[in-house]
Amino acid sequence: MAAPNLATSELILTGRITTASNATFLGSIGDVVVVYKPIAGENPLWDFPEGALAHREVAAYLVSQVFGGDIVPHTWLRDGPLGEGMVQLWQEQDPKQDAVNLLPVDRVPATGWKQVLEGRDESGSMVALVHEDSPELRRMAVLDIIINNADRKGNHILAMPDGRRHGVDHGLTFHRDHKLRTVLWGWLGEDLSAQELDGVDRVSEGLHGELGRNLTDLLTAEEITSLAARCARLRLTGRFPAPSGEMSAVPWPLF
Repeated sequence: MAAPNLATSELILTGRITTASNATFLGSIGDVVVVYKPIAGENPLWDFPEGALAHREVAAYLVSQVFGGDIVPHTWLRDGPLGEGMVQLWQEQDPKQDAVNLLPVDRVPATGWKQVLEGRDESGSMVALVHEDSPELRRMAVLDIIINNADRKGNHILAMPDGRRHGVDHGLTFHRDHKLRTVLWGWLGEDLSAQELDGVDRVSEGLHGELGRNLTDLLTAEEITSLAARCARLRLTGRFPAPSGEMSAVPWPLF
């Protein structure tokens, strides 16, 4: 049997993901399982008034491909049962792995993990927000800085059985103003690796070529200019930035 054409073969809805804030469906294209988010099902956001969230999701995938590291699963625009929307390959994560977690403060591992913050849970006990200290998650954190991700929740990080870490739900990205909200603050102030800096350079260079041309159909000219500025700033400092501005540095809820 021939493989289905992911752009034109029939997209059949098989279920709805009710935990999402916008209309999000599970579907299939032949035997390929996908996530489908129709533009018609997006809720207006006061701080992201321009463009469509689906366009930002696709833009995040394109930047991720140039940056490297297989962070964002294959994502594209196409027609579906509810009109044009974002379609993304479904990823079956490992339920036994957690790249981000809340732990009692006295149970935070001494190595292999980074602590982001402390607080009290509903019972009044002290807990810590932690994430693993891995090259895969570091690369995701750098990508989030570049695309100005305003909503990197713990549940938006998929821990795969083979050790890969995929990032999903990138509708709140590429704002021209600083909007970085993430649970991945554990490397604050640390120098970027040569591999991470190379990824930043590839994105910067790509904006003058094919990547830049592809983004013009998805983002405003001002958003693309801001993307280039973030890359230049990150390349100049060469380290993970600290939170800035008056807004919360972490998304809510955290997961």
